[in-house]
Amino acid sequence: MTALNRQVLLASRPHGPVTEANFRIVEAPVAAPAAGEVLVKNEWLSLDPYMRGRMSEAKSYVPPTPIGEVMVGQTVGEVVESQEPRFKPGDKVLTQLGWQLYGVAKSSELTPIDVKRAPVSYYLGLLGMPGITAWFGLTEIGQPKAGETVLVSTASGAVGSVVGQLAKIKGCRAVGIAGGKAKCDYVVQELGFDACVDYKAGRLLDDLRQACPKGVDVDFENVGGEILDTSLRLMNRFSRIVVCGLIAEYSATVPYGYKALRSLLVNRIKMQGMIVFDWKDRYSEALEALVRYHAEGKLRYRESIVHGIENAPKGLIALLKGENFGKQLVKLD
Repeated sequence: MTALNRQVLLASRPHGPVTEANFRIVEAPVAAPAAGEVLVKNEWLSLDPYMRGRMSEAKSYVPPTPIGEVMVGQTVGEVVESQEPRFKPGDKVLTQLGWQLYGVAKSSELTPIDVKRAPVSYYLGLLGMPGITAWFGLTEIGQPKAGETVLVSTASGAVGSVVGQLAKIKGCRAVGIAGGKAKCDYVVQELGFDACVDYKAGRLLDDLRQACPKGVDVDFENVGGEILDTSLRLMNRFSRIVVCGLIAEYSATVPYGYKALRSLLVNRIKMQGMIVFDWKDRYSEALEALVRYHAEGKLRYRESIVHGIENAPKGLIALLKGENFGKQLVKLD
């Protein structure tokens, strides 16, 4: 091919909040696929909070992104050249090719996408890793029962929005936490949560007590810090906390000092970390349910889009600041 590939590399590790100086945009020739490989032109790039952790050298469940390498991330795109009989030009696929316009992948690293079921971008959100995370985190760890109260932080985001809607499907009271009146209105009026607390209003504990009059049975935690510390004060006996993310702590230079951990002991709370890869052999279960609920109109979905690979750093920075509204994507024009 004569086209050039544009890539976003990790230029330096952030100390504190991520800045655009932590990235470098380069151009390189488009690679040719070898036997058993496929060349993909990426169309959409997913931006997710976990990427902040991959920019750090701190110990995690996966190795950090090396300096000078393409930033990690899921994409969906179209096969343009194939040296593998299972894929042909024009096929739509889900990949792990990262922040670049083109990429070569082994056929085993590609997942075919059924464009008849939903738009391709949905496979990075509602029908992708965020939706699957919501499904297994809630059903396997949270284990909600009809009539219980499920509290969800970042309720307007890609994962939280699905969690709350699934909780309603299971007959629970769903209470969200989001930043600003517009997001809280969306969570209640469009997603169908029973209530949503604006953490920016400065009355977090009082507002949560009003929204959760019977306490909290399941906390699906995406934020950590003050949000989690406050939620601990409302947890019921034998309640469950699903620790899916700690976005408030990813860029902190000083660790947050929790004050309400005693609640774990007093209320015999089960608190467990959630990494979606632990259920990789069962993804089809979640996808089947999510597709069905979406087709039935029970799951609503919203995307926040920036355009152009060069704006991916801005998109991630906005996401980490909570400025996105729904699933954060980059349209690779």
